Parts: sequence; structure tokens; C-alpha cells
Amino acid sequence: MSELQQIFEREVDAIACDAAYPGLEIVARRTRNIGRTTAFGLTVDRPGGADLQLCERIAARINATLDGSGLPYTLEVESAGLERPLVRPGDYTRFAGERARIVTSLTVRGSKTHRGTLRGVRAGNVILETAGGALPLPIETIKSAHLEYDARADLQRNKQQRKKFVEEDPCR
Repeated sequence: MSELQQIFEREVDAIACDAAYPGLEIVARRTRNIGRTTAFGLTVDRPGGADLQLCERIAARINATLDGSGLPYTLEVESAGLERPLVRPGDYTRFAGERARIVTSLTVRGSKTHRGTLRGVRAGNVILETAGGALPLPIETIKSAHLEYDARADLQRNKQQRKKFVEEDPCR
């Protein structure tokens, strides 16, 4: 690991434990060499989502540390977003009840791509509720997984909230 990578890793670990960033979760970190430049990527999340200001604050702190090295690098700090990647076994329990897309390295029930509602983890298997029933997917076979944002459900939820607000407003 290069000196620049070590500096990056130390700073990311420090940020993850810093009370100035309450609830911050480091979802993923990436390092790759592009010619003579090192490209760093950081994906963050927190309850309620990571906004642009949070990403800017984190990038500014990391840049302040990396700039002292004098070595060439690029840095990208991003929010996990609406279709957040699921990278740790605990993510499958934490987001139980949410829709997800999971790609496995082995064919399970005739497919490698599975969509459904997360039901947690049992005995080393992620349980995904699909149209065909509960589907256990061995964690070690999962290549990638992320939440699936459903715009229709979000619009319906907003419509119901507006309707409820109008019904509760005595001035209308």
C-alpha cells in the first residue's frame, strides 16, 4: 500500500469515528492507480441520507490531508443514494422490508438476478421475498446487491400525505 493510500485510509477511519459526522457510515471506499495518479472514491450514508454539504465537508477534510503529500490524486465523495449498495451482511437485516436487486455468482432457481423484498438473514442466507415465495440466497454467492427505488410507491406515499394534510387542515 502506498503512502498516499495509507494517508487516505487513516483519514477515512478518523472521519468515521468523528462526532462531527453523527451517524456517518462508510459504505465503500475505492483506490485505483491511473497512470501516475491515484484515484480515491468514497461512498457515504447516514440516517436520512447524505446530502451534498456532507459530501463536500468530507472531501474538504480529506483533501486538506492528502494535499500535504504533494503526490497527484483525484478524490470523489458520493452519497450511497436511493439505490444504496448492500455490502455487509448487516445491511440485509437493516433494510428488511425494502425492495432489492441481488446478483449471485451461481444460478439459484434458474436465475442469477433476483428482485424482491428483503426479509433479513437466516443461517448464512439472505432471505428475499419474491413472487414465487421466500428465496434463500447464500451470502457467499452474492456478487452485488442494492436497494431498488420505486418512484411509483414514493409518488403514491406523497399523494397520501398531501391528502391527509388537506383533510386535517381545518382552514380548507
